[in-house]
Amino acid sequence: MTHDIPPGLPGLPAPPPPGAAALPAGTYAGQVVLVTGGGSGLGKAIAAEFARLGADLVIAGRRAERLEAAQEELAAVPGAGRVTAAVCDIRDPERIAEVFDAAEAALGPPDVLVNNAAANFPCPAEDLSPHAWRAVVDITLTGTWFMTREFGRRHLAASAPGSIVNIGASYAWTGGPGFAHSAAAKAGVKNLVETLAVEWGPYGIQINGLVPGLFPHADMTEDIRAGLDRAASDGPDAHATPDAPVARDAKGARQPALRVGAPRELGWAATFLASPYARFITGHTLVVDGANWQRRSLVNPEVVPVRAQLGRGPFSP
Repeated sequence: MTHDIPPGLPGLPAPPPPGAAALPAGTYAGQVVLVTGGGSGLGKAIAAEFARLGADLVIAGRRAERLEAAQEELAAVPGAGRVTAAVCDIRDPERIAEVFDAAEAALGPPDVLVNNAAANFPCPAEDLSPHAWRAVVDITLTGTWFMTREFGRRHLAASAPGSIVNIGASYAWTGGPGFAHSAAAKAGVKNLVETLAVEWGPYGIQINGLVPGLFPHADMTEDIRAGLDRAASDGPDAHATPDAPVARDAKGARQPALRVGAPRELGWAATFLASPYARFITGHTLVVDGANWQRRSLVNPEVVPVRAQLGRGPFSP
């Protein structure tokens, strides 16, 4: 059974406009922030908000051309410090060490690490090959661990405080049908937050998680975009924003907020968690999704197997 949204429901208010900052100007002046996956999508949006607050940036990723374009874009953000880029596969701990060395030589040792890089694609669990499983888990969990370990070891050796923000996913709590590989990896990432907050807190290193909800952006993968488009219609959107012009009755109406998120909203959350104003927050995972993952229906919807949702035929080994 479908129900129309009653007219006049406002949903959550739209965020402040692009260019607004959630913290005082210069909050990150003189600090170095390293963002993995910072060349595109939500990683770039997060990096932009650190840049707006005066940070020197290191953006890391696997595609040189994306990094070059993002470096130019981020350097133009008002208030930005210096911006460098590093091609890096976070599955390679030796390359990670080289990136930290280069960052320190160019800008100084990173004060903040944002572990944003991850891999994902929808797939029924029974269809996942060993290679597909390893590709996602090795990037999302093991790569995050390698980055975190390198950051932590350097700060421990220098007796220097630091802050880490790991980008997670709500299915770390709930499970993720259709995303068994990613859900398992993100559960591990969440556990790292909780474990290392205790281990490293005495040394001045804080670590938190940040879980995004639906933040449409130009760099979304085709499979994720296709899934969203299957739910889309051509209705008007009272809550459209310049960077998220999504039909309210398509994607926004599926959120308790009655709108999707603007990428800058995730950036504001990240800059807060790593800031001097959040020093007593550690081991916590903040969900920024308009309460979508907590939504429940009065009557459970019909169960549709993952294979059917993805348009797959009967399983055949």
